[in-house]
Amino acid sequence: MIHSVLGEGVAALCCATALSDRGLDVEVIVPEGSPEAASRFAGGMLAPFCEGESAPDLIVAQGQAAVDWWAAHVPGVTKRGTLVVAPPRDGAELDRFARATQQHDWVVPGELEPDLDGRFARGLFFPTEAHLDPRKALASLRDSLLAKGVTFRSGAPRGHVVDCRGMASRDSLADLRGVRGEMLIVHAPDVSLTRPVRLLHPRFPCYVVPRDGDRYMIGATMVESARPGPVTARAAMELLSAAYTLHPGFAEAEILELGAGLRPSFPDNIPAVRHVGGRSYVNGMYRHGFLMAPVCAERLAAELAEIYAHAD
Repeated sequence: MIHSVLGEGVAALCCATALSDRGLDVEVIVPEGSPEAASRFAGGMLAPFCEGESAPDLIVAQGQAAVDWWAAHVPGVTKRGTLVVAPPRDGAELDRFARATQQHDWVVPGELEPDLDGRFARGLFFPTEAHLDPRKALASLRDSLLAKGVTFRSGAPRGHVVDCRGMASRDSLADLRGVRGEMLIVHAPDVSLTRPVRLLHPRFPCYVVPRDGDRYMIGATMVESARPGPVTARAAMELLSAAYTLHPGFAEAEILELGAGLRPSFPDNIPAVRHVGGRSYVNGMYRHGFLMAPVCAERLAAELAEIYAHAD
């Protein structure tokens, strides 16, 4: 039986990969006129323990498998952990973050990132976490699928449909909502960071993720809004202000890109695999797309294998 995976974001490509890895016949259907996948605006942080600050224990426990999954499927997974810092006036935020998370060490930030020397007296280091460049990772998954003979096309699906259309699946998933994510990419040759750094702030916490070529992705963790459209001036100013707080070298950075996407989310903010009306749905990635999409994809593949086994 052919398996038609609908979508082109991280959930779709992970599902197509997991199904193909099990020897199933797979094609990827790119729906015409669908909104741009939120995956393009992701930070690419594989940070299950940091997510434990606000996410359920299930995300922390299951998300730990993501680093090895990505490392096995794409190049460019950087395993240098995550550093969390806060300005002196927001030291209580750092203490709160420490109480809410696990698997971290108290560190002097400048000892891990010399560019932060003297700027922050203390920080939290999560040594087992990692990061990747989302667009390169998705392109690598696509190339691998093409090399294995998986077809990418538009048009009507065939066989068993695996719906991974993100926000476009609201026509079938009534409880799906959008959570806005905003980011900018800058070229900052005056800054040298080697791992993701999260800057805590009571109103607008942000993260900075290094990419190649002296580029950095600066993003907000989440904005509870389903409003589509470009990044607002307010959001851009807050992100740039936070980046400058982290390192003054960002003041001279060149802004290469501003972007916003709607992350598909269920009411409990936990990604899910559902089988409804003869279709399978993998959706609700919230802000855990690159962390939980491999988990959901492998779960889907296992569940379909069990269904087929009982049908024989």
